[in-house]
Order: sequence, then C-alpha cells, then structure tokens
Amino acid sequence: MPCRRIFVVLAFCLFLSSVLQAQRPGGRGVGSPPPGVSKGPGSGAAGPGPAAANRANLPSNPTVHHAEDEAKVEFRSETILVQVPVIVSNKSHIHIPGLSRTDFQVLENGKEQKIASFEEIETGHAPLTAAPPSKGEFSNLASSQDAPRNVTVIALDTINTPFLDQAYGRKQLVRYLANSVEPGQVSALVSISSRGTRVIHGLTANPAELMEALKKVSGELPALQGVDIDVQAAAVTGSDLESSPGDFLLNFNNTEQGLQDFLVNGDAAIARMQQDRAIESTMRAFLDIAWSLTGVPGKKSLVWATGGLPFYLDSAGAVPGGYLSVLYERTIQALNDAEISVYPIDVRGLVNYSPNADASYTGSKTPNAFAQNLAARGWLQTTTLDTLKDFADMTGGRAFYNSNDLASGFKRAADDSSSYYLLGYYLDTKNTKAGWRQLKVKVHKSGTEVRARSGFFVTNATVNPELAHKSDMTFALTSPFDSTGIPLTVRFKDVSADGPKKKVQFGLHVAPEGMALGGERNQLDLEVAVLAVTKKDGIAADSLAQTLKGAPNADTIAKLKADGLAYSNSLELPPGQYMVRFVIRDNFSGRIGSVSAPLTVN
Repeated sequence: MPCRRIFVVLAFCLFLSSVLQAQRPGGRGVGSPPPGVSKGPGSGAAGPGPAAANRANLPSNPTVHHAEDEAKVEFRSETILVQVPVIVSNKSHIHIPGLSRTDFQVLENGKEQKIASFEEIETGHAPLTAAPPSKGEFSNLASSQDAPRNVTVIALDTINTPFLDQAYGRKQLVRYLANSVEPGQVSALVSISSRGTRVIHGLTANPAELMEALKKVSGELPALQGVDIDVQAAAVTGSDLESSPGDFLLNFNNTEQGLQDFLVNGDAAIARMQQDRAIESTMRAFLDIAWSLTGVPGKKSLVWATGGLPFYLDSAGAVPGGYLSVLYERTIQALNDAEISVYPIDVRGLVNYSPNADASYTGSKTPNAFAQNLAARGWLQTTTLDTLKDFADMTGGRAFYNSNDLASGFKRAADDSSSYYLLGYYLDTKNTKAGWRQLKVKVHKSGTEVRARSGFFVTNATVNPELAHKSDMTFALTSPFDSTGIPLTVRFKDVSADGPKKKVQFGLHVAPEGMALGGERNQLDLEVAVLAVTKKDGIAADSLAQTLKGAPNADTIAKLKADGLAYSNSLELPPGQYMVRFVIRDNFSGRIGSVSAPLTVN
C-alpha cells in the first residue's frame, strides 16, 4: 500500500538519524540504557507491575501514567459520602444475614473510617416494569417501584477480542441462556465495537428473547486484528518504542534481527494508536451502561465477554494518560455511583502463547530473539489476566479466565450474591492529594468471606463535574441509551403552521426525586440540551441549549421538591420525521437524564 511504504521510508530515515546521533560525541554509547531505565541481562530490567517475574528481560514502560501524579484535588463540596457495597458470605458462598454496623470495619489507605450509614439489602427478581406513560409522553423512568433489583448486563466486546474467539463466546453465551439462567433473572444484551455501543436487547426476564436477538449478532474485526502478538507486546511495554539508539545498533549487528526490530517498532507505533481508540471506545461503552442503570436501585452486574483490557495496569492507580485519563477516571466513578460490579470473562479460554504454537509467527528464530519474544508473549498473557483481575477488583466484581467452559463463567457472574450490605462514610476532603484510595473492609465474624471494591479514584475528574461538562453533554446527546440519573418525561405540544418551518412546542418535566438542589444555599444548576435529527439519515435539523441556574427562595424550593421542575420551549422544523433527543444534566453532581422521542411534523 502506498501509505504503508511512505511510513516505512520515513521511519527508516528516523532510524538512521538515531544511529548517527548515537555515534556523535555526547550521544549515548553503544548498549547504554535510556534515562530512567536500568540495564539488566538481555535488553533491560523490568519495571514494577503485577507480573514482574515475567518481565525480567523487558525495560520499564515510561508511557504508564498514574493518578497520583495529577494536580491537587479541588473539592466543590465539604461533604462527600463514599458508599461501599459489601458481599459477606460463608465458605459455601451463601449470604450471611443479620450483621450489624459494629461487625464491620472500613479502612481507607490503611486508616479506619467511621461508618456513617449502614444497610442490609436484598435484591428482588421481579421484572423491571416502568409505569406506563400517558399518551404522547416519553420517559426514561426505569421502574415504577423503588425496591432494589438483581440486574445483569452482558456486554459482547468485539473491539478487544480476537475475531474467532468472538464466535466461541457467543456460542457459550447461548449455552448459558438455554440451560443456566435463574428464573426471573433480569438481563440485557449489548455489544461494544469501534462504532460505539449497541443495544442488542433491552432488560428482560425471558432468556429466549436474548437468544433470538443473539442470533442476529455478527462479529467484527477487533482494533488489533492482524497485529502480530510480538508487536502488541512491544506496544504495551514500550520496549521497542522507547529503546535507545545504542540498542538499535546492538541489534543492527545482526541484519535479520535489526530489520525485524525495525519493523516491529514501526508496527508498534501504529498499534499504540489503535489501542488508544480501543480504550476510548471501551470506556465510553462502560460509561453508557453506567448512566443507563444509575436510576435502577440496587447492586448490578456487568458481565464483560472480552479478550482483555486495552491497556495494562501496573497498579490500581494506573491511568491511560492525556484526555483518556479523565474519561477513564470518570467512567470508574460512574460505575461506582451506579453500584455496578464488572465481571470480565476471558473468551479466549486457555491460551498457548509460545511462538512454536503460532503458525503466523514471523519473528527471528535465533536463540536470543526467540527467548525475547517468548518472554514478551508470556508477560503480555500474564499481564492481560492480571489486569482483568485488577479491574474486576476495582469495581467489586471478579474475573473468569483460563477456562474453555465460558458458560459456567457467565452463570457464576450472573448468580453472584444478590444480598449485600451497603456501608457509607464521609471522605476526608482536607486530603487534597490526587490518586487511588485503597479500600479494605473487614468483618469481625469467623468463617466469613468478604468482597468489596478495592478502592476509588479521588481526582479532579471525579470530584469536579465541571471538567467533563462539555464531553458529558455531547456524549449523552449521541448515546443509544437513555440515561436514568435524573428521571425525565417529555411531551410534544402544539405545532404552529407559520412559514416553511413549523414551531413545535414541547414540555419537559423532572420528577421531584431528581431535584437534588446543590450547594450550601440550595442552588439550582441544570443544563438542558435538545437535538432533533432526521430519522432517515441522522442529519441535525434543529437544536437548543440552556442553563437553568439560580438560588430559589424557600417557597420555590418547597414546590420543586414536591412537584419537580417543569420546562417548556420549542423547536423549528420543516415537515418530516425526526428523532428528538432530550438531555438534562445536574452540574453540581454530574448526574444525567436523557430520553429520545420520535416526532412527525406534517
């Protein structure tokens, strides 16, 4: 391909330039490591991480970022309640009921916290039935009942999963749906792809409906399809991308190995860009799902059928870097707020990562190069599993891997304890250091097994909703899900026939429970956005945005809390068929409510 040849020529010029630079006075000598990388046997010493033993011959990765390196946190509120769902079971994984507040101990970064709220919760299996709206009304209300529900969302990840493994994962999912679903289990099915998140089937207690919808699902080439596994290892570790010119010279003494390293390095740069796209798509999908379930009470399960997280965690505080860090931290917070635990299922099953078992292996088979590739592949596989485990722990879930019996993994994830305890304590807002706050929950009762999320981020992205204001609104307007953080109902009213465009009146109503007035003086700060697009081709036809901000008096506050908020406005549209998206955001909390409504203008 012409573009590929141009890239190779440019990369080779840069390669020669780096070689010449290394030979100039003052340049790094042959074999000397780049700054910050200590030299060990082979190509370099490993950096810290969960699989350090498998990285002994790889350099540390200077591309890894951590939340604790970010700026000090500026809290917008002096009182922030941290809520922690806790599963307590016996050795047979059966819920232990009747525990009291004094049986629990909560530690944040090793320091005991005073438990401010305590509740034992049992979720039900009754179907989620929304109150039927009046004729002409459209609502995002998830349920007419406030009782917590046992809800499972199954996400088929095509952007991070090898193509052939996607088909096997779907087959195993059908097996689970046909044989192992508990009666009354409420589930939904979505897909995560490079084109965004798609609802395959909404929440239902009928597994036959999910199986029928699953038959219409096809696979997609993942972000790194066709990328050599050795290139993936280089992209993740940065071992080739960050090599010194001296390292290139060492390998260049062996012509075959030098050319192979040169090609791997160029492909790894492309793979790194593809990984960034995969990170963004994955996190946006999780954010989508979290927002859609925020209004559903109770602890929910997100069963994630995947081939791995698109970046690796050397610690819970690791973040992707750049603008992706804000999205990542915001997503983890949204999952916590919605009480969603993530259960990754590695649909690759048992993996043999040896180059000898890979018919597509094109790397050098010289002893040193083969050993290096084997070590990189082993590290990549081990780190992929460790990262899935770490990510599950961060949300209070668990990972399933190293098994070809995926159906059992689906069942165990969906059947995870539906009874739990919800503990709350107030965050110390005087501690303004950004980073990951580690959580540890202990139960003073013998014979118990305790599981809770391993911590949470405290960064400006998680405590200051203003940082994500614009991206939140843009994302909510284009999301395929209705966000339920703010209960919302809309109705189209009169249509005037003046001129080529018709004025379409609408009314928007926020339920009283959605009126969480913020600030010390009960201030109101709501952002409203409406977007109308043509049904046929999705072209924007009209839009509006408005901020409702102020400090209502006592009588107005009482009325808002009793009746909710009513808002009216209009759109100007020519005759045609439209889909109108309504979004409202509480700028104090960052909560979002959205609903889509079809509209025909005659």
